[in-house]
Amino acid sequence: MAVTLYGDKQVSDDRPTVQVTAVSWPGDDAPEPAGRGPGSWSQRTRALLAGGLAAVVLAGVVGAGAYAYAGDVPRGTTVLGAELGGRSRTEAAQELRAELERRAGSLNTPLTVQIGDKKAEIKPADVGLTVDVDATVAAAAEAEAHPVSRLFGSRTVEPVVTVDAAKLDAVLRTVLGKQGREMTMPAIIFTGTTPKPVYPKPSLSVEPERAAQVVREGWLGGQPVTVPLVEKNPATSREEVDRLVAELAKPAVAAPVTLTTDKGSVTIPPAAIARGLRFSADEAGKLTPRIDIKRLRAALGDKLATIEAAPKDAGLTIAGGKPKVVPGSPGQQLDTAAFGRDLLAVLPKAEGRTVTGRLTAAQPKLTEAKLAELGIKERVSTFTTRFPGGLASPRSQNIIQAAKAVDGTIVKPGETFSLNGHTGDRGYDQGYQDAPTIVDGKLVPGVGGGVSQFTTTLFNATYYAGLQDVEHKPHSFYFSRYPAVIESTIYYPALDFKFRNNTQHGVLIDTSYTSSTITVSIWSTKIYDSVKTEYSPRRDITKPETVYLEPGPDCIAAAGADGFAQDAYRVITKDGQVIKREKFSWRYDAEPRFICGPKPPA
Repeated sequence: MAVTLYGDKQVSDDRPTVQVTAVSWPGDDAPEPAGRGPGSWSQRTRALLAGGLAAVVLAGVVGAGAYAYAGDVPRGTTVLGAELGGRSRTEAAQELRAELERRAGSLNTPLTVQIGDKKAEIKPADVGLTVDVDATVAAAAEAEAHPVSRLFGSRTVEPVVTVDAAKLDAVLRTVLGKQGREMTMPAIIFTGTTPKPVYPKPSLSVEPERAAQVVREGWLGGQPVTVPLVEKNPATSREEVDRLVAELAKPAVAAPVTLTTDKGSVTIPPAAIARGLRFSADEAGKLTPRIDIKRLRAALGDKLATIEAAPKDAGLTIAGGKPKVVPGSPGQQLDTAAFGRDLLAVLPKAEGRTVTGRLTAAQPKLTEAKLAELGIKERVSTFTTRFPGGLASPRSQNIIQAAKAVDGTIVKPGETFSLNGHTGDRGYDQGYQDAPTIVDGKLVPGVGGGVSQFTTTLFNATYYAGLQDVEHKPHSFYFSRYPAVIESTIYYPALDFKFRNNTQHGVLIDTSYTSSTITVSIWSTKIYDSVKTEYSPRRDITKPETVYLEPGPDCIAAAGADGFAQDAYRVITKDGQVIKREKFSWRYDAEPRFICGPKPPA
């Protein structure tokens, strides 16, 4: 066979020659096969070849589609360099966790944060900084990818980072330190009847949501993260405070207001208005005026008693050894909501400073029906202590005064009784007198001395009723008139005695006294077989020293007493079984032997 190349150069080829016969499509110039109609073989063959070609193409498309859409996560999708594409969500999560394990060293490296001019390193684990694998895989599965991109493209999905915002905020505030400042809330306060403005100042601090966002976004970058300081101004401006002073606070106390009712009139003086008019700022620093009815009532004293009648709760008294119901009665009181609103409306005015008050029926909180449901039917405990000096001594009078204040008190289920809260300040105005009290380790005269004996008596009565001890404190010295450990002092307002009615029944406190004893009884429904006390031996006994004091009316001599430590166990039985054994412990100081006179020469 001869081949002609470019340049017309002849090249000889001695290899054997192969003859190829050309194939013609039927229907061309070649004759039709015998026995077939014109064109029939040509058409069928072409159809078969075309169908086969289509099937091949379709199979290719289907195969490519199956490949491209395999798994839940689009092919070509990576997170932190891990290929998650073409995998199920479970497989993708496993792969991502494996990648996080490989990066554990860098992921656990402390993150440097800067706030203002302070820098600190934060351990990711301390603030809950982590990659949420499931949320990240879900985001990867939802990544947009068209068919061609699924075959030939790639995409990177950012990991979903989470952080404990509360823990992060606490750490960042420590880093912030004195750079930050709290918001100064606007206010208007009265000194007497003179209003004084407190002007707002902005806070400078870390905004928790913004800080969490910055830390989440910057954590995986491997670079220090700067957390911005945010300055936040109160909603009420300095100018608005001045306006409130000029338009409300000053006119409010410029003249009295007259309150008129169907039962008579009451004059509200400027001093009482100043006590009752309050300017309160909310969390956003918005200053709003309001009338504090409770403070206004306190400032008016007994004036409202001329037009109001307080409701009286139903009560109990002990008669014939049984509780007897004392019926309650309704009263009449001001509609405080309407009164506060109307009073606030007239305070800016110079004229027409009159408010019409509406009296409404006031029902007692504790009715006879509710009282009957409390189940106060029997005495469950009683306790008595003795006191010297008869009823004429100031100390005895203080004991009786406190007992009278508490007598008849009903404590509902779940309520906590506070002796300080019930009696209030025990001063001269409340009928208390000077008597010996312990101050700085020695006996000195003090108003209300002796009330601790009533406190101890009440404590023991509630103790043996099985009621829950909430707060009490034994004396620093031991007094033989009290049971050791199971006793309590009191001092308003610092030291209190509290117990909680932890039963399903009401509790009535009944007090009584003689010329030498004070008794407290608890009435309710008995739920325990017995409540007893077991004592440990006394230990760590110390002897008193002798102290000489300057003679005079304030010097109180004492014989002294040993100091010691001891435990007491309250043992409660029910249905023949011990259900509770409660430990009380105390250490008494040795009470010095106080002598009112000079120390004798050695």
